[in-house]
Amino acid sequence: MDPEVSVLLHCSAWRGLLEAQVQVELSESEQKQITMVKASSTSGHNASKDITADLPSWPDNNINLREASPLLTLRLGLTCYKDFLGTNWSCRVEELRKRGEAEFGESLALLAQPLGVGGVLCTFDGQVVLIRRSQKVAEAGGLLDIPGGHPEPKAVCQGQGEDQICITMLQQRQGAVVSELFSSVCAEIRDEVNVPLSSLGEPVLMGIALNHTSSGRPSAEFYVSCSLTSDEVRKLYWQGGVEAHESTDIVFLSRTDMLQLDINTPLWSELCPSAKGAVLLYQQVMPDRSSPSPTEGTTPENGSR
Repeated sequence: MDPEVSVLLHCSAWRGLLEAQVQVELSESEQKQITMVKASSTSGHNASKDITADLPSWPDNNINLREASPLLTLRLGLTCYKDFLGTNWSCRVEELRKRGEAEFGESLALLAQPLGVGGVLCTFDGQVVLIRRSQKVAEAGGLLDIPGGHPEPKAVCQGQGEDQICITMLQQRQGAVVSELFSSVCAEIRDEVNVPLSSLGEPVLMGIALNHTSSGRPSAEFYVSCSLTSDEVRKLYWQGGVEAHESTDIVFLSRTDMLQLDINTPLWSELCPSAKGAVLLYQQVMPDRSSPSPTEGTTPENGSR
Protein backbone atom coordinates (compact mmCIF):
# COMPACT_ATOMS: atom_id res chain seq x y z
CA MET A 1 0.00 0.00 0.00
CA ASP A 2 1.27 3.46 -0.91
CA PRO A 3 1.85 5.49 2.30
CA GLU A 4 1.05 8.76 0.49
CA VAL A 5 -2.64 8.04 0.05
CA SER A 6 -5.57 6.04 1.38
CA VAL A 7 -9.30 5.69 0.67
CA LEU A 8 -11.52 7.00 3.44
CA LEU A 9 -14.81 5.90 1.89
CA HIS A 10 -16.03 4.61 -1.45
CA CYS A 11 -19.45 4.45 -3.08
CA SER A 12 -18.97 1.17 -4.93
CA ALA A 13 -22.30 -0.25 -3.73
CA TRP A 14 -24.01 2.35 -5.94
CA ARG A 15 -21.27 2.71 -8.56
CA GLY A 16 -20.97 6.29 -7.39
CA LEU A 17 -23.45 8.89 -6.21
CA LEU A 18 -25.13 11.76 -8.06
CA GLU A 19 -25.74 15.22 -6.64
CA ALA A 20 -29.30 14.42 -5.58
CA GLN A 21 -28.01 11.54 -3.44
CA VAL A 22 -25.69 13.71 -1.34
CA GLN A 23 -26.47 16.23 1.37
CA VAL A 24 -24.38 18.32 3.74
CA GLU A 25 -24.67 19.45 7.34
CA LEU A 26 -22.67 22.57 8.18
CA SER A 27 -21.70 23.21 11.74
CA GLU A 28 -19.59 25.51 13.88
CA SER A 29 -18.28 22.37 15.59
CA GLU A 30 -16.43 21.42 12.43
CA GLN A 31 -14.37 24.62 12.56
CA LYS A 32 -14.31 25.85 16.18
CA GLN A 33 -11.16 23.96 17.17
CA ILE A 34 -9.10 25.50 14.38
CA THR A 35 -9.42 28.93 16.00
CA MET A 36 -7.16 27.70 18.78
CA VAL A 37 -4.15 27.50 16.46
CA LYS A 38 -4.66 30.46 14.13
CA ALA A 39 -1.70 32.21 15.71
CA SER A 40 0.59 29.59 14.19
CA SER A 41 -0.75 30.18 10.67
CA THR A 42 1.68 31.34 7.99
CA SER A 43 1.36 35.05 7.27
CA GLY A 44 1.63 36.67 3.86
CA HIS A 45 -0.95 34.44 2.13
CA ASN A 46 -4.50 35.36 1.26
CA ALA A 47 -7.19 34.08 3.57
CA SER A 48 -9.66 32.95 0.92
CA LYS A 49 -12.28 30.69 2.42
CA ASP A 50 -12.41 26.92 1.87
CA ILE A 51 -14.91 24.28 2.89
CA THR A 52 -13.41 22.06 5.56
CA ALA A 53 -14.25 18.44 6.29
CA ASP A 54 -13.68 16.62 9.55
CA LEU A 55 -13.05 13.14 8.16
CA PRO A 56 -10.77 11.33 10.61
CA SER A 57 -11.84 7.74 10.05
CA TRP A 58 -14.44 5.47 8.52
CA PRO A 59 -16.96 4.73 9.77
CA ASP A 60 -17.54 7.63 12.16
CA ASN A 61 -20.24 10.07 13.16
CA ASN A 62 -19.11 12.75 10.72
CA ILE A 63 -19.95 10.80 7.56
CA ASN A 64 -23.10 8.76 7.35
CA LEU A 65 -24.08 6.42 4.52
CA ARG A 66 -27.79 5.78 4.62
CA GLU A 67 -29.98 3.33 2.71
CA ALA A 68 -32.28 6.16 1.61
CA SER A 69 -32.11 9.24 -0.53
CA PRO A 70 -29.84 11.07 0.06
CA LEU A 71 -27.40 8.25 0.62
CA LEU A 72 -24.45 10.29 1.86
CA THR A 73 -24.27 13.07 4.44
CA LEU A 74 -21.10 15.14 4.69
CA ARG A 75 -20.61 17.22 7.83
CA LEU A 76 -18.60 20.27 6.86
CA GLY A 77 -17.27 23.51 8.25
CA LEU A 78 -15.35 26.54 7.03
CA THR A 79 -11.62 27.21 6.93
CA CYS A 80 -9.15 29.22 4.86
CA TYR A 81 -5.98 28.62 2.88
CA LYS A 82 -3.85 30.42 5.44
CA ASP A 83 -4.96 28.01 8.16
CA PHE A 84 -4.27 25.08 5.84
CA LEU A 85 -0.68 26.26 5.43
CA GLY A 86 -0.37 26.98 9.14
CA THR A 87 -1.63 23.56 10.26
CA ASN A 88 -1.53 20.77 7.66
CA TRP A 89 1.73 22.12 6.20
CA SER A 90 3.19 23.42 9.46
CA CYS A 91 6.55 22.19 10.73
CA ARG A 92 4.63 21.69 13.99
CA VAL A 93 2.00 19.41 12.46
CA GLU A 94 2.98 16.41 14.58
CA GLU A 95 2.67 18.52 17.70
CA LEU A 96 -0.77 19.68 16.55
CA ARG A 97 -1.83 16.09 15.93
CA LYS A 98 -0.72 15.05 19.42
CA ARG A 99 -2.53 18.02 20.97
CA GLY A 100 -5.66 17.16 19.02
CA GLU A 101 -5.56 13.59 20.26
CA ALA A 102 -4.88 14.63 23.86
CA GLU A 103 -7.39 17.48 24.09
CA PHE A 104 -10.19 16.36 21.76
CA GLY A 105 -9.65 12.64 21.28
CA GLU A 106 -8.95 13.16 17.56
CA SER A 107 -5.55 13.70 15.98
CA LEU A 108 -6.96 15.82 13.13
CA ALA A 109 -9.01 18.14 15.37
CA LEU A 110 -6.55 21.05 15.12
CA LEU A 111 -5.87 20.75 11.38
CA ALA A 112 -7.66 22.83 8.76
CA GLN A 113 -8.56 19.86 6.52
CA PRO A 114 -9.93 21.81 3.52
CA LEU A 115 -11.95 19.59 1.22
CA GLY A 116 -10.53 19.24 -2.28
CA VAL A 117 -12.16 17.90 -5.44
CA GLY A 118 -10.73 15.94 -8.36
CA GLY A 119 -12.15 14.56 -11.59
CA VAL A 120 -11.38 11.35 -13.47
CA LEU A 121 -12.27 12.70 -16.91
CA CYS A 122 -13.02 9.99 -19.49
CA THR A 123 -13.28 10.88 -23.18
CA PHE A 124 -15.81 9.50 -25.66
CA ASP A 125 -13.21 7.06 -26.99
CA GLY A 126 -12.42 5.71 -23.54
CA GLN A 127 -9.29 7.61 -22.56
CA VAL A 128 -8.72 9.00 -19.06
CA VAL A 129 -7.17 12.48 -18.96
CA LEU A 130 -4.08 13.23 -16.89
CA ILE A 131 -2.18 16.50 -16.83
CA ARG A 132 1.45 17.08 -15.86
CA ARG A 133 1.70 19.71 -13.16
CA SER A 134 3.94 22.68 -13.76
CA GLN A 135 7.16 22.92 -11.77
CA LYS A 136 5.95 26.35 -10.66
CA VAL A 137 2.92 25.15 -8.66
CA ALA A 138 3.12 24.83 -4.87
CA GLU A 139 2.55 21.08 -4.61
CA ALA A 140 3.68 18.03 -6.59
CA GLY A 141 5.41 19.95 -9.39
CA GLY A 142 6.23 17.86 -12.45
CA LEU A 143 3.97 14.96 -11.47
CA LEU A 144 0.87 13.68 -13.26
CA ASP A 145 -2.49 14.67 -11.81
CA ILE A 146 -6.19 14.70 -12.57
CA PRO A 147 -7.97 18.05 -12.99
CA GLY A 148 -9.01 19.35 -9.59
CA GLY A 149 -9.11 22.06 -6.99
CA HIS A 150 -11.62 22.85 -4.26
CA PRO A 151 -15.20 24.08 -3.87
CA GLU A 152 -15.51 27.84 -3.40
CA PRO A 153 -17.68 29.22 -0.57
CA LYS A 154 -17.76 32.56 -2.42
CA ALA A 155 -19.62 30.79 -5.25
CA VAL A 156 -22.28 29.81 -2.71
CA CYS A 157 -22.42 33.27 -1.11
CA GLN A 158 -22.26 35.41 -4.23
CA GLY A 159 -21.92 39.11 -3.65
CA GLN A 160 -20.24 38.62 -0.27
CA GLY A 161 -16.62 39.45 0.42
CA GLU A 162 -14.30 36.68 1.57
CA ASP A 163 -14.10 38.16 5.06
CA GLN A 164 -17.89 38.33 5.31
CA ILE A 165 -18.60 34.68 4.60
CA CYS A 166 -19.47 32.71 7.72
CA ILE A 167 -20.83 29.31 8.58
CA THR A 168 -24.32 30.73 9.18
CA MET A 169 -24.52 31.87 5.55
CA LEU A 170 -23.59 28.40 4.35
CA GLN A 171 -26.12 26.78 6.71
CA GLN A 172 -28.83 28.79 4.98
CA ARG A 173 -27.66 27.52 1.58
CA GLN A 174 -26.92 23.84 2.18
CA GLY A 175 -28.35 22.77 -1.17
CA ALA A 176 -26.12 25.31 -2.89
CA VAL A 177 -23.11 23.90 -1.03
CA VAL A 178 -23.82 20.45 -2.49
CA SER A 179 -24.24 21.98 -5.95
CA GLU A 180 -20.92 23.80 -5.60
CA LEU A 181 -19.20 20.59 -4.49
CA PHE A 182 -20.33 18.85 -7.69
CA SER A 183 -20.08 21.77 -10.10
CA SER A 184 -16.63 22.83 -8.90
CA VAL A 185 -15.02 19.72 -10.34
CA CYS A 186 -16.48 20.54 -13.76
CA ALA A 187 -15.27 24.13 -13.43
CA GLU A 188 -11.75 22.85 -12.69
CA ILE A 189 -11.86 20.60 -15.77
CA ARG A 190 -12.96 23.55 -17.89
CA ASP A 191 -10.26 25.85 -16.52
CA GLU A 192 -7.38 23.34 -16.53
CA VAL A 193 -8.11 21.26 -19.65
CA ASN A 194 -10.16 23.83 -21.62
CA VAL A 195 -13.08 21.44 -22.15
CA PRO A 196 -16.42 23.31 -22.30
CA LEU A 197 -18.99 22.51 -19.61
CA SER A 198 -21.49 21.55 -22.33
CA SER A 199 -19.27 18.57 -23.23
CA LEU A 200 -19.19 17.17 -19.69
CA GLY A 201 -21.55 14.64 -18.17
CA GLU A 202 -23.03 14.82 -14.69
CA PRO A 203 -20.30 14.28 -12.07
CA VAL A 204 -20.45 10.98 -10.17
CA LEU A 205 -18.96 10.97 -6.67
CA MET A 206 -16.74 7.90 -6.30
CA GLY A 207 -15.65 8.58 -2.72
CA ILE A 208 -13.13 10.44 -0.60
CA ALA A 209 -9.36 9.89 -0.54
CA LEU A 210 -6.82 11.20 1.97
CA ASN A 211 -3.51 12.78 0.97
CA HIS A 212 -1.02 11.89 3.70
CA THR A 213 1.70 14.15 2.28
CA SER A 214 -0.47 17.04 3.52
CA SER A 215 -1.41 15.40 6.83
CA GLY A 216 -4.44 13.53 5.55
CA ARG A 217 -6.17 16.30 3.61
CA PRO A 218 -9.44 14.87 2.19
CA SER A 219 -10.47 15.11 -1.45
CA ALA A 220 -13.80 14.18 -3.01
CA GLU A 221 -13.04 12.29 -6.21
CA PHE A 222 -15.51 12.25 -9.11
CA TYR A 223 -15.95 10.44 -12.40
CA VAL A 224 -16.89 12.77 -15.26
CA SER A 225 -17.68 11.56 -18.78
CA CYS A 226 -16.93 13.68 -21.83
CA SER A 227 -18.65 13.74 -25.23
CA LEU A 228 -15.38 14.69 -26.96
CA THR A 229 -12.70 12.30 -28.23
CA SER A 230 -9.16 12.32 -26.88
CA ASP A 231 -7.96 14.08 -30.06
CA GLU A 232 -10.54 16.82 -29.58
CA VAL A 233 -9.62 17.21 -25.91
CA ARG A 234 -5.93 17.36 -26.80
CA LYS A 235 -6.53 20.19 -29.29
CA LEU A 236 -8.56 22.16 -26.75
CA TYR A 237 -5.89 21.67 -24.08
CA TRP A 238 -3.14 23.09 -26.29
CA GLN A 239 -5.31 26.11 -27.10
CA GLY A 240 -5.04 26.92 -23.40
CA GLY A 241 -7.64 27.45 -20.71
CA VAL A 242 -7.93 29.90 -17.83
CA GLU A 243 -5.50 27.86 -15.71
CA ALA A 244 -3.24 26.62 -18.50
CA HIS A 245 -0.19 27.83 -16.56
CA GLU A 246 -0.75 25.13 -13.92
CA SER A 247 0.26 22.27 -16.23
CA THR A 248 2.70 21.60 -19.05
CA ASP A 249 1.38 18.50 -20.83
CA ILE A 250 -1.64 16.24 -21.24
CA VAL A 251 -1.49 12.44 -21.09
CA PHE A 252 -4.17 9.90 -22.01
CA LEU A 253 -4.53 6.52 -20.33
CA SER A 254 -6.91 3.76 -21.44
CA ARG A 255 -9.50 2.45 -19.00
CA THR A 256 -7.78 -0.94 -19.00
CA ASP A 257 -4.44 0.59 -18.08
CA MET A 258 -6.17 2.72 -15.44
CA LEU A 259 -7.60 -0.41 -13.83
CA GLN A 260 -4.19 -2.11 -13.86
CA LEU A 261 -2.25 0.74 -12.26
CA ASP A 262 -0.72 -0.05 -8.88
CA ILE A 263 2.34 0.71 -6.83
CA ASN A 264 4.39 -1.78 -8.88
CA THR A 265 3.73 -0.17 -12.27
CA PRO A 266 6.30 2.40 -13.50
CA LEU A 267 3.68 5.09 -14.10
CA TRP A 268 2.58 5.02 -10.46
CA SER A 269 5.70 6.88 -9.32
CA GLU A 270 4.81 9.72 -11.71
CA LEU A 271 1.40 10.27 -10.11
CA CYS A 272 0.86 12.87 -7.41
CA PRO A 273 -1.06 11.75 -4.29
CA SER A 274 -4.39 13.21 -5.42
CA ALA A 275 -4.20 11.26 -8.68
CA LYS A 276 -3.30 8.06 -6.80
CA GLY A 277 -6.36 8.45 -4.61
CA ALA A 278 -8.58 8.96 -7.65
CA VAL A 279 -7.11 5.88 -9.33
CA LEU A 280 -7.78 3.74 -6.26
CA LEU A 281 -11.38 4.94 -6.10
CA TYR A 282 -11.93 4.46 -9.84
CA GLN A 283 -10.67 0.88 -9.55
CA GLN A 284 -12.94 0.19 -6.59
CA VAL A 285 -16.11 1.93 -7.77
CA MET A 286 -15.81 1.39 -11.55
CA PRO A 287 -18.58 3.90 -12.35
CA ASP A 288 -18.34 3.24 -16.10
CA ARG A 289 -17.90 -0.53 -16.09
CA SER A 290 -20.99 -1.07 -18.27
CA SER A 291 -19.48 1.05 -21.04
CA PRO A 292 -16.68 -0.86 -22.83
CA SER A 293 -13.98 1.31 -24.32
CA PRO A 294 -13.32 1.20 -28.08
CA THR A 295 -9.60 1.63 -27.37
CA GLU A 296 -9.10 -0.78 -24.46
CA GLY A 297 -5.59 -2.00 -23.87
CA THR A 298 -3.68 0.88 -25.47
CA THR A 299 -0.61 2.30 -23.85
CA PRO A 300 -0.49 5.78 -22.34
CA GLU A 301 -0.11 8.49 -24.97
CA ASN A 302 1.12 11.98 -24.36
CA GLY A 303 -0.39 15.19 -25.58
CA SER A 304 2.23 16.25 -28.10
CA ARG A 305 1.05 18.97 -30.37
